[in-house]
Amino acid sequence: MAPLVGVLALQGGFDAHLKLLRDLGADVREVRTPADLDGLDGLVLPGGESTTMTLGIAREGLAEPLGDVVRSGVPVLGTCAGLIMLDREHLGLMDIVARRNAFGRQIRSFEADLDFPDFDEPVHAVFIRAPWIEEHGAGVEILAAVDGHPVAAREGAITVVAFHPELSGERRLHAQFLECVRTRVA
Repeated sequence: MAPLVGVLALQGGFDAHLKLLRDLGADVREVRTPADLDGLDGLVLPGGESTTMTLGIAREGLAEPLGDVVRSGVPVLGTCAGLIMLDREHLGLMDIVARRNAFGRQIRSFEADLDFPDFDEPVHAVFIRAPWIEEHGAGVEILAAVDGHPVAAREGAITVVAFHPELSGERRLHAQFLECVRTRVA
């Protein structure tokens, strides 16, 4: 049976995640209300605009239910604004502090190839008004950096990246996430 993965769908680039996860064999569900979190095997918090996401999460009463899901050990993948949403200053679910728009405005968007410890070949990353990880706790493993600034990290079942793998054709991060999901539900 395919794992059921929810993708927060209040705002931002959730469609590309839904398509990629489907292509990799997952059943997917758009998450807009607390009821949409029921029965999920994995959760993706996509990129978008973090202030708008924060308002949507508050409006829909999702903060506490999202926290319950994440604290239960369900694997989570956060990309760009999803990284921001998981930090200490937003949902407080990962021991990091993100710096929003750290690389500059949209005109400063860029692409880079990043070395990850889990992959033999570099990960092609698309950065759009991207954050970086300004601070992190001792239990956070930094997976990749740009110019000395952490842009990917893992803590327990949570993996975050400051870029958009769903836009570059990079499938390995989502595939690795789904492997974590499948291992947990097996």
